[in-house]
Amino acid sequence: MKASRKELTRRRHARIRRALAGTSDRPRMAVFRSRENIYVQVIDDTTHSTLVSASTVDPELRDKVENGANCAAASEVGKLVAQRALAKGIQQVVFDRGGNLYHGRVAALADAAREGGLDF
Repeated sequence: MKASRKELTRRRHARIRRALAGTSDRPRMAVFRSRENIYVQVIDDTTHSTLVSASTVDPELRDKVENGANCAAASEVGKLVAQRALAKGIQQVVFDRGGNLYHGRVAALADAAREGGLDF
């Protein structure tokens, strides 16, 4: 029986998470991509706490983005999370694509975060 797309994403994410962990020096930047929006969190896995977050449903971006499910919206989220992370003193992160392929919205978010000043 063929695995569903969701199951394949879940398996990829589990495989990625075995190798990745965020520390207080270099937290994990986790991306979640839904059908209509994209969310990103900068997480310290040692204390199990979210340090910074941003998404297309964020009040700052609601007026800027017309549609939360495109590359332009994802790049705005990447810029916003980079800005917030740098304000908290976070410069280096570990990128966790959340089982999604590094393509389209996920790649646009990552590129915008790099341009915003994050190092990964």
